[in-house]
Amino acid sequence: MAIKEKVISQFFSEYVRELNPDPGLDDSIKDLTPEKIEKTIKSVLGGRSARIKAVLDTCIHCGLCSKACQWYLSNNYDPSYAPVAKMRMTIWEMINRNYKVDAEFIKQCARIVFTECNICHRCSMYCPYGLDITFIIGMVRRICFLLGVVPQRMMDQDHSHATALNQVWLSQNDWIDTIQWQEEEVGAEYKDLRIPIDKEGAEVMWLPLGAEPKTSIYHIERHAKIMHWAGVDWTVPGRDVWDCSNMAMFLRDFTTQNRIVRGLFDNAARLRIKKFVMTECGHSRFSSTYAAPPMLGWKDLPFKMYQSIEFFHELLMEGRIKIKRKIKEPVTIHDPCNLVRRAGATEKFREMAYATCEKVIEMYPNKEHNFCCNAGGGLASLSNWTAHKVKGNRIKAEQIMQTGAKIVITSCHNCSTGIRDIIKYYNLPVKNVYFDEILMETMDIPENLLMKH
Repeated sequence: MAIKEKVISQFFSEYVRELNPDPGLDDSIKDLTPEKIEKTIKSVLGGRSARIKAVLDTCIHCGLCSKACQWYLSNNYDPSYAPVAKMRMTIWEMINRNYKVDAEFIKQCARIVFTECNICHRCSMYCPYGLDITFIIGMVRRICFLLGVVPQRMMDQDHSHATALNQVWLSQNDWIDTIQWQEEEVGAEYKDLRIPIDKEGAEVMWLPLGAEPKTSIYHIERHAKIMHWAGVDWTVPGRDVWDCSNMAMFLRDFTTQNRIVRGLFDNAARLRIKKFVMTECGHSRFSSTYAAPPMLGWKDLPFKMYQSIEFFHELLMEGRIKIKRKIKEPVTIHDPCNLVRRAGATEKFREMAYATCEKVIEMYPNKEHNFCCNAGGGLASLSNWTAHKVKGNRIKAEQIMQTGAKIVITSCHNCSTGIRDIIKYYNLPVKNVYFDEILMETMDIPENLLMKH
């Protein structure tokens, strides 16, 4: 195996990493000037100086955040991966140097905050003062974004959101064509199956992730079947925005982030729906439910917010989903950070798992104390950083192996990317599945809906 070239930081001798070329970091710094860098840092930190000062002055460097971080644990307790070190090597240094830093320093900051932190919030749970370290990381991400120093594939998704209002450069015509094609395909199997577009007054507006109509069409098919079998009155929006993801949030591109959630909420209000249901995605649950209302000035929402598994749980509790058989292989649950730690869907996820699987084996730690998949915070898009990411998530691979399970249920697209990567890299004898897949195998299909051939 070839030995990868190492890069030693000129600012911090303990920061040693394998070389990982990325045009978004390497080429974008060429036109930066000290004046532009200083002006940008001042513009970002100036308006948040009191909150930043509160975090930095309160931190006592106790190190309790270190063992909360999968990057630190998976890299053999390397102190340069500790959350407090990430603050020290970025924002603390900017302030100590009175904002007078060079382009190479900004490049190092971008690598730290975009490729070595998932904004999973686990470190804050273990901080004795409850300091929000991810707020600091987010401020540094904002500085790097405004300077244009962002991993190329992350920036591409942000540009796609800004241009096409979805993360995969899909045109509005292609979105409509895909929905009509799926209705025709799935409708051939079941009586009266429809995927309604722009149905006013529907109970549910369902929103996919941008990748689903482009590369993961089976999620639209499965959700259409579940909605039909459960007798749900539903619709999808026919106008932008229909993609519930929000990659702009990870870059702290507030303008694009605002446009996305405004478009989603405008569709919900226009169609007068009662329930706003997002596909199996963790970050969209946070961006739409918690980040969007204060950003848009909405005090209360006129509709209920759900991620798919929360909605499936409601259907199960109401008797609209009936389970005919259970998965026999032992399964374990990966808790998506944004769904469980931040949205509180812990027990609903488990009730669904126990209702559909014969043997559920918990990972430990679990629930709100879970370890991140290492694809959150936008890192799922960084396929050119995969080797770096999987080495930083050895702890999750060990967790999965310790369960002895054969199936990992992962109710999140980004998490699924991260789990699949470690399954492949560490050669784990397990498979990763979404919950819509579990329901395809276990749900009772009403006989009167089957086509007679």
